[in-house]
Amino acid sequence: MADSALRSQNGAVPDRRRRDVADAEVPLVAVAGRIAAPGRVSRSAISFAGRVYLDAVMRSGGEPLTLSPREVRHDEAVHLLSRFDGLVLMGGSDVDPSLYGEHRAPHVYGVVPEQDHFEMALVYAAIELRLPTLAVCRGIQVVNVALGGTLIQHIADLPDVIEHAPPKFPLGHDHVLHHVDIDPDSRLAAAMGATEARVASFHHQGIDYLGETLTVVSRSPDGLIEGLEHDGDDQWLVGVQWHPEDTATVDAHQQALYDGFVGEARRYGAARTGHSRHRPRQAAELAEVRAVPGT
Repeated sequence: MADSALRSQNGAVPDRRRRDVADAEVPLVAVAGRIAAPGRVSRSAISFAGRVYLDAVMRSGGEPLTLSPREVRHDEAVHLLSRFDGLVLMGGSDVDPSLYGEHRAPHVYGVVPEQDHFEMALVYAAIELRLPTLAVCRGIQVVNVALGGTLIQHIADLPDVIEHAPPKFPLGHDHVLHHVDIDPDSRLAAAMGATEARVASFHHQGIDYLGETLTVVSRSPDGLIEGLEHDGDDQWLVGVQWHPEDTATVDAHQQALYDGFVGEARRYGAARTGHSRHRPRQAAELAEVRAVPGT
């Protein structure tokens, strides 16, 4: 049965975790985890991933596995991701401005260098492996910085900016909704089945100068960048500034983005386990994009 036929009239997305997957391998999706301090849940520091991301992947028929942040060399990151069929970079706190050659502004919060270095290493490894990658909110910012771009450290300082976060940000669990336009010729539009959408937003930073090999594919009404893609023909790397998983259970287009990503991961896995393993990019191809400003 086609996915569109499974959706209810109000656009809600069915839970497909119980579907029969005997005819297709379940893609294994790496989710870059977070670090949290000890507390009531654990006497020691913990690594975790937000359940809403994991659920979105599972509804699409993927099996998510959380990666614990650590310091890794490039070859170690490549070896780690070579076991997976896809990568998700979650939302979270701010990227260290020193990684894009700037000093920290007053509103920057929650910088964790270990987290930044780990996720940037995953970005470089995913590109080398041509691993399907979905980068969400902070994730799109990590990708942009990893590829030589910069960030707007506090978008509320700009004139005529719409609301991109609730009043108590970064506290609380709420988000704000706003409109985005999507390039009809983009992978993002193809996955979502839409050229415009109403999206869940929870961020105070944004993309400034664009990283190498990236293309803008979505903007909000105030002109801020909301979607990026890698411009390689054989590289499914899509980043969105919003949180599709927040509304994926009630908005079919948002779940469709995860469906499209997991579909790419399934195809990648089939090629990887067949006799057409993806050729890793040569070191010379990545030398430029691994150069980080300010280091």
